[in-house]
Amino acid sequence: MHMADALLSPGVAATMYVLSGTAAGISVARLKKDEDTQKLPVMAVTAALVFAGQMINYTIPGTGSSGHLCGGMMLSALLGPFAGFLSMIVILTIQCLFFADGGLLALGANCWNMAFYGCFVGYFLIWRPIMQSRIGAKMEKKAAGRFKVILASVLGCIVTLQLGAFSVVLETSLSGITELPFGAFCGLMQPIHLAIGLVEGLITAAVLVFVFESRPELLQEADFRADGVTGKGSLRSTVVTLAVVTVFVGGALSLFASGSPDGLEWALFGNKEAGYSENMALDEENFGVESSAADTAASIQEKTAFLPDYAFSNSDSAAGTTVSGIVGSALVAAVAAAICLIGRFFRKKTVHG
Repeated sequence: MHMADALLSPGVAATMYVLSGTAAGISVARLKKDEDTQKLPVMAVTAALVFAGQMINYTIPGTGSSGHLCGGMMLSALLGPFAGFLSMIVILTIQCLFFADGGLLALGANCWNMAFYGCFVGYFLIWRPIMQSRIGAKMEKKAAGRFKVILASVLGCIVTLQLGAFSVVLETSLSGITELPFGAFCGLMQPIHLAIGLVEGLITAAVLVFVFESRPELLQEADFRADGVTGKGSLRSTVVTLAVVTVFVGGALSLFASGSPDGLEWALFGNKEAGYSENMALDEENFGVESSAADTAASIQEKTAFLPDYAFSNSDSAAGTTVSGIVGSALVAAVAAAICLIGRFFRKKTVHG
């Protein structure tokens, strides 16, 4: 769902930067007050896992489209909404600047569409209410906890991806892109992202159930210890396992990602070459809004992207994908850890000051 700069007018893009920037500022302020010492390694490894997971496009059968993980629900379930949102900003910014995935002018919109809903709406309206509810009260405690994790993951991903998809339609409409009629574009975006959200929900549930089985206290908004639910692993073994999975997904599994267009590209351009519908049938080389702001953003991105499209420049070598997955995951982990350390530094400074 990474939007290109051509889908946004400069005014709409600036508005989305303000909205995402405000949410980021609030998140930074809240992170300073966070006393959870376990968050540093978990934040680093899970942010890296989401980056790697976003490289894996999975096919949506019978559509000619594919989808990929967004990750907001997963990160907020493990880190809380504020640290989760900042981690998503790190992921999307690194993707944009170093891999040319998503436009620089559109970065504020992409943070809002792909991170805000999963981290805040999904957390406060779905994850927390379900985890604190008495759903499964008649079940065995561990089975009830597992059921709530799965339910919150699937429902949260479906709902928040629908909101993100609708925001894309609304932002393009407000940008005055007349070749994307609101009703027709919405009619393509919502159903395909319903299917994508379902698959993401199942992937998210699988990761969070692993954490629940290994170290349930890492999950937010649930006091499993009070219910007598304990995990089978240590914090270290859980983090190491997630790190190994991250390297495998980014370095190896990414080579087998679907080549079909993702939900947004599918809605815009279709997939006629593979025998599917043209959908909106836009020209991939010439569509949307032209602006000096978009041209400037593109020139900056061209200079900063050292692995454009997750590949070596002017090369079709599969090694470029592997290197992109590993290098990108490492960058995301390092920056996420740095944010956490900076927050800890200022928190200590405030306490001792």
